[in-house]
Amino acid sequence: MNSADTMFDPALEAHDRLANPGTWDSTGRTWASGEQQALTCCRVVDETHDVKSFEFRVGNGAPVRFEPGQFMTVSANVHGQPVERCYTISSPPTRPYLLSITVKRVPGGVMSNWLHDTMKPGGELLAYGPSGSFTPTAAAAPKLLYLSAGSGVTPLMSMTRASIDLGLDLDIVFVHSARTPADIVFRTELQRLQTLSSRLRTCFVCEGAGDETRWSGPVGRLSLPLLAEQVPDYAEREAFTCGPAGYMNAVRDVLRNGGHDPARYHQESFDIGAGVAPAPAAPACAATSETFTVKLSRSSKSFSMNATDTVLSAAKKAGVAIPSSCSQGICGTCKTKVLEGTVDMQHNGGIREREVQKGFRLLCCSRPTSDLVLEL
Repeated sequence: MNSADTMFDPALEAHDRLANPGTWDSTGRTWASGEQQALTCCRVVDETHDVKSFEFRVGNGAPVRFEPGQFMTVSANVHGQPVERCYTISSPPTRPYLLSITVKRVPGGVMSNWLHDTMKPGGELLAYGPSGSFTPTAAAAPKLLYLSAGSGVTPLMSMTRASIDLGLDLDIVFVHSARTPADIVFRTELQRLQTLSSRLRTCFVCEGAGDETRWSGPVGRLSLPLLAEQVPDYAEREAFTCGPAGYMNAVRDVLRNGGHDPARYHQESFDIGAGVAPAPAAPACAATSETFTVKLSRSSKSFSMNATDTVLSAAKKAGVAIPSSCSQGICGTCKTKVLEGTVDMQHNGGIREREVQKGFRLLCCSRPTSDLVLEL
């Protein structure tokens, strides 16, 4: 087992001792079968003027096992309409009985505004189990570089909190960009965490000082000269990046121009507006005239579909409700077991090989190559 794999093993082993059969686990059947869990809000924390953290417990009291950096898909009824959104879990897996998401109020954002305006302690959400591959366990690295902007700080905060909770004293440089010092999410906590780990260093880069006349940190946007000044050994570090699409594109270019190995660059990409690759196109060899029948084992419903459509899109056209979110093979929300038949699945990391071996497929990026029977 490599060093990155061992990074969070103490927490997982401790969690295994605490866990019971009701554990809500991203690797288990509960998530794969698309089952939802009810979350009850315990606390709401104002992080900045437009960012709040919402802390939840699982309704049945079960602990949650996940990897730092993963996300969950929450569902709510907003103004009479069902709305689903993916949010990174900002709390660490070392605190398995509490889940937090940190949400920036977005102008016109249906879910973010609803959460900010209505979610209070005692309120409830439905959520699909944790998923995603943006985690430190994906790459062994003795030195880490975390780069974030705005609310993109959340997965990196989960990673940092976990390493501090476990006393790992990892070599982490955490560079966060914000509009002004007042917009720095988790500023006070990150400064406090530095006192608990001798090898954690934070750097806040602000576009302007705002009302903080005594701001002494870097002003402007992240650039290669600024990065080289603040993190001279950046090229030696495994880089993890999360933030708006423009920010991540700029960071990728900065690192590439600075000679950083692209193979050591990782970015969160479940957000459709954050540089996600488009859903795979239909294979050129697919015959547009070929049609297949899809049967649902539980409801006994069925519908016909074209070979060039994804199963999810065809189901929606047929009026069949299937949980989904990103629709690009990333979030895992539409993961469903194929009981009979075959599909061509071109995913973007939202399903694990062991789940594929058990017959599960992501319907948003699967096209039929035969008639199908789905466990729905």
